[in-house]
Amino acid sequence: MTSLWLRDHRPEPASAPRPGEKYDHVVVGAGLTGLVTALLLARAGGSTAVLEARHPGAVATGNTTGKLSLLQGTRASGIAARHGRETLRAYVDANREGQSWLLRYCEYHGVHVDRESAVTIATERGDAGAVDAEFRACRAAGLPVRKAAPTELPFRTADAVELPDQAQLDPILLLSTLISDLREHGGELYAGTRVRDVRPRTTLGSRGPLRVRLDDDVTLEADSVVLATGTPLLDRGGFFGRLRARRSYSVAFDISEPVPRSMYLRAGDPTVSLRYAWRDRQRALLVGGFGHDVGRTGSEQDHVDALIDWATTHFPSAVPREQWSAQDYDSIDRLPYVGQLLPGDDRILLATGFAKWGLTNGTAAALAMAGRLLGGHQPWAHPLRTWRPSELTSLPSAASLNAAVSYRMASGWTRLAVRNLRRTDAKPYPVHPVCTHLGGVLEWNDAESSWDCPLHGSRFAADGRVLEGPATRPLHTTRSPEAVPHSGRSG
Repeated sequence: MTSLWLRDHRPEPASAPRPGEKYDHVVVGAGLTGLVTALLLARAGGSTAVLEARHPGAVATGNTTGKLSLLQGTRASGIAARHGRETLRAYVDANREGQSWLLRYCEYHGVHVDRESAVTIATERGDAGAVDAEFRACRAAGLPVRKAAPTELPFRTADAVELPDQAQLDPILLLSTLISDLREHGGELYAGTRVRDVRPRTTLGSRGPLRVRLDDDVTLEADSVVLATGTPLLDRGGFFGRLRARRSYSVAFDISEPVPRSMYLRAGDPTVSLRYAWRDRQRALLVGGFGHDVGRTGSEQDHVDALIDWATTHFPSAVPREQWSAQDYDSIDRLPYVGQLLPGDDRILLATGFAKWGLTNGTAAALAMAGRLLGGHQPWAHPLRTWRPSELTSLPSAASLNAAVSYRMASGWTRLAVRNLRRTDAKPYPVHPVCTHLGGVLEWNDAESSWDCPLHGSRFAADGRVLEGPATRPLHTTRSPEAVPHSGRSG
């Protein structure tokens, strides 16, 4: 699966820093959050290196739907219900700041942006209440939303709320511009360079430089490290147990009928996202959604097929072209995590939990983290800090999340044992389907030919290479290769 944005993109060649190199700042991850953070730090004069395990945009940013919107489905009402209006306003202010910075940047650097309305719709009467609640929450947060009755859609809506003058873009064009700008300011980017660990250089508790360990035990030194990797690759802080890994799908369609101009997002289940995208100088229809928890579905391909079926039912002329998927993370209390990996230590910062709204949240996180390292302060960043009181009120959510993880751990090993008993004469898989993070039994992803972990969302290629974390080590190989499954689960 390759996204529309990555279709004609030529990835950065693999490269590696010199062993023992010393930097003021090391940023791990070359998605939007990492590159904006690195650019801000390099502009301030700090020696800065970005380390990317695969290639820029390989994970969330290169597979996003590319919406830059302050109306985010029913997210505002969910935050308001959990945290109240004051925290919601801080969240909206953060996203507004991120959106404004990114739009100014795109205008200055000539990155094309389409300005369109964002619309949250209910297609069933049972979801109309959620849309109305979103309208009221957005109004309370100072967003100029209005009720709408869309006429360009080929299906009826029960309710709709609209926020004019939002934006959509090609995220890979944006990343390419950020990379060039970073290098012009003296920053460095190393693709194909995986970080294994980050530790103090000297004794535990030292406030001195950090040692960044790469593959082959190559090490660098840095005064600060920013983890912009979706889920943190370091287990300290236990963020893997505070996040829910979600996978969703997108398909670009050629279409002969009129393509809707506004950006739509359906409330209810399954979530459906609509926007147009430029494909060979023509407007294509981009449909996204139909998500699920990573590794916790009977068949990923069924979700892709359901998305295509939905699109071709409502847009009969639609012909599927590119199809891809993306992974993002929800926090246990609905707010992103932006700040310290461990309390009281500003040397290692992280950002995650964007819940599919990484263009605005990720840019805001970059502004907050760079500001923190450079001595600045944004009032809206305080409620998003990584160690916050709302974590205590979210303990039931965390307990439920981790109970599901424990169940998956136990049931996975049971199924794997049953499989081995039933197939004593069968050849093994070419890799052991056991996650190298915390030993979860992996599930076979029949849409993307990957091994997916139902515990914390790590994913591996069919040959065992790490695709996304928190795992950092490849799967163990077996001696007798066998073709990986074409369908079904690992058990």
